[in-house]
Amino acid sequence: MKKIQISPSILSADFSQLGSEIKKLEEGGADLIHVDVMDGHFVPNLTIGPPVIKNLRKYTKLPFDVHLMISPVHKYIENYAEAGADIITIHPEATENLKNSINLIKKFGKKVGVSLNPKTEISALINEIENIDLILVMSVNPGFGGQKFMPEVLDKIKELKMIRDKNHYHYDIEVDGGINFNNSKTVLEAGANILVSGTTIFKENNGNIKNNIEKLKSM
Repeated sequence: MKKIQISPSILSADFSQLGSEIKKLEEGGADLIHVDVMDGHFVPNLTIGPPVIKNLRKYTKLPFDVHLMISPVHKYIENYAEAGADIITIHPEATENLKNSINLIKKFGKKVGVSLNPKTEISALINEIENIDLILVMSVNPGFGGQKFMPEVLDKIKELKMIRDKNHYHYDIEVDGGINFNNSKTVLEAGANILVSGTTIFKENNGNIKNNIEKLKSM
């Protein structure tokens, strides 16, 4: 059984204090730092780019779990690899050739993540599944924080776990979107081992990050 990990999304952090917010996450027991990159094209919002990630790198030794919601993604992989991303997650819909993009991420020595939107079938990545380190199941439609969890993705998580166990693959199953204290146990029981959470970690219990991370891990 894979270790349960928490990857707080800095999308819910105070952007005027990102460095100190990341330090708080590390001190609070986070395993990864989830960085959502949006281009206003692939998804309807804009967030941070490589220079910001590069500047944030000095604030923590935790792995940067960088989710690229940008299209076309292939030509930007090098920029994010050089900026300090440790895991680079892309969408099958955002690249002309998923295999080539996966190979490029590996070329830079980074872990490969592939993300599935709520309506994206597992078949979109199945031909490359043995080359993937992490599969990110979106439990909301990407683009904005604070959305409600979509329970219909639970079957997808279960199927991904079944495929992994049957074939002795080693990819992590990460889930992002509306994760809170009420649904995290169900998500973990379905087969996820990494939870992305923003609002719950930064806002619940008067912003007690350490308490919120510990509570998510113990569900």
